[in-house]
Amino acid sequence: MTVAYGVLVALHLAAGALLLAGPARRRAGRPFASAESAWFRLHASELLLVLTLCLGLFSYLFAANANMDYVQRFMASGGNVRLAPDTRRERLAVALRYGPLLLADLAWLVAARVAPSRRRGGAVRRMAAEVVSDWSLALSLLSALLYALALPSFAVHEGFAPLAWVCLVPLFVVLELAPHPWNVFYGTATGVLATMLVNYWLSTFHLVSLQLATVVALAEYAAFMAVALWIAERARPGARFVVMPGAWTVFDWLRSLGFLGYPWGMIGTSQYTAPLVMQTASLGGVWMVSFLVLLVNSVAAGTLTDALKRTLRGRAATACLFACFIAAFGWGQWRLSTAGGGALRADGAGADVRPAGSVRMALVQQNSDPRKNDYGETWQDLRRLSEAALADRPDLLVWSETAFVPNIRRWGAMAPGDHPYAALVHELLDWQKGTGTWLLTGNDDYDLVPGPDGEERVDYNASILFSPSGERVETYHKIRLVPFTERFPWKEQLPGLYRLLMSFDVHLWEPGSRRVVFRIPGADFSTPICFEDAFPGEVRAFVREGAGIIMNLSNDYWSLTEVEAMQHAANAVFRAVENGRPLVRATASGLTCVVDPVGRITARAPLYEEAVIVADVHPVEGGTTPFTRWGDWFPPAMAALLVLVATAGILGRDLSARGR
Repeated sequence: MTVAYGVLVALHLAAGALLLAGPARRRAGRPFASAESAWFRLHASELLLVLTLCLGLFSYLFAANANMDYVQRFMASGGNVRLAPDTRRERLAVALRYGPLLLADLAWLVAARVAPSRRRGGAVRRMAAEVVSDWSLALSLLSALLYALALPSFAVHEGFAPLAWVCLVPLFVVLELAPHPWNVFYGTATGVLATMLVNYWLSTFHLVSLQLATVVALAEYAAFMAVALWIAERARPGARFVVMPGAWTVFDWLRSLGFLGYPWGMIGTSQYTAPLVMQTASLGGVWMVSFLVLLVNSVAAGTLTDALKRTLRGRAATACLFACFIAAFGWGQWRLSTAGGGALRADGAGADVRPAGSVRMALVQQNSDPRKNDYGETWQDLRRLSEAALADRPDLLVWSETAFVPNIRRWGAMAPGDHPYAALVHELLDWQKGTGTWLLTGNDDYDLVPGPDGEERVDYNASILFSPSGERVETYHKIRLVPFTERFPWKEQLPGLYRLLMSFDVHLWEPGSRRVVFRIPGADFSTPICFEDAFPGEVRAFVREGAGIIMNLSNDYWSLTEVEAMQHAANAVFRAVENGRPLVRATASGLTCVVDPVGRITARAPLYEEAVIVADVHPVEGGTTPFTRWGDWFPPAMAALLVLVATAGILGRDLSARGR
């Protein structure tokens, strides 16, 4: 960051020199004193402000990680990370470095817009539109902040769902009124800053994760805004209100695909606490919920811009919005009224009273990151909590992702006295057999495959099911791996980046190839691991294979923040609604919970505390929702609609031109 800060200071000095030279150049009648000077006065401060905000936020988050025990044990162990020695001192240093630059940029931005030369006459509405245009960056950054606050955030850990329905109104007004290509810049700045505010906790995962996510977001939002605004400019006025909601929905879907797929922080997931709204996900996935929220923002913004332009084009938009709400809420009400129990909390006093057709699960939250703690100590915590849960006579004990770290396949093949890890594995296996209960746990696994130098070991992130007799029944290998931190497929093409990742203590796995449905008496279930439950298509594939329960194993302890845990849970809840299946989550810490088939959280453990949830869960056998049958049909439908809107607009202009 030192080099980046030096470049930032140099840019500010150069901009200041050009600004001070303006009056002299104006008196000399040089070109810079006319159009170029106006552009520089109005927009250079915006560019510098956005750049300073991004770099300052990176530096602040780095400083905030100082003294974090997790980081010191894990990331610093690789030798490539030099943590700030004291968080208070370092955060103060960041404020002193970036504060003056931010204040200078803000002062420049304000002065250029309130100067006497900027005062213009004319109609009140035209003046209002010009004011919006002048303060486009401020409105755009306001949308980024409101977007982040609608989701689980640093301000409200549960999020504030109602804010989602209006958070993008300032941006959409700007996109309508700002000149091209500056509207692309404002839209991209909103997306990048929102990405940083929503995903700030990535800085505790790896100190390069947030930077990578931001760079990817910059490229993605720039392309998205360029295409979406191109379509909007060509759409007929009466159809323009649907362009941004449709395009944003398609954009969210596209960014969930491929190696870089990361469907996090989508505006629709903010509604995870609103079961009535969520039910539309059973029709078209979380994408349909996002579209509905975006449509409200678009219609509200269109109403404002139409008022500023003294036009009346809102009737079609209002009618469309009203029809969408009637259909969505009607469907939601029907779904909620016909939903079964799905998942019920079972207390110890009712251990012998079980709802018919249910399976009793004990979800163990040990409140530690097993990979960073002493493996023996973590095993003892798991054992102690599980033995307490056995009093409720569960059918299945469920442990989190990699809850037990020593590789059971490898060390279990050795004698207990050959290695301390072998002793731990044998102790686990003997204990589990003695419980007479099914056990599901996260663990590393591997295969031996032929290679150029003989057999090679291929590692997987896995979930393993053990029968009451201690037999290893089935294993699932995680298919969708976290890019750059769990998987990097371009080792040979980008060796330099691969070496950089290795220097940051990245542990890479290979993706699995088979969707496994685990079967125990009374239940069939599948176990998407960690952020696999953020992908609608991934979970849908398990359900189509026959899973009656969605069972997510996660380790969110590493983030050391309730925000990441709640954002992850908000994503996961939609998988239950989309597929009409109960969802249970067993996490190292956050959020261990039980969700019924219509998305209601019926039981949850406190974050960052040891806890066990014992729940009677009803598998859903047979029956599929429209989403389970048809999958991600809604975003392609929106893409087709956008093509029609753009085509109709272009043809309409051609016909109008010929008529003249």
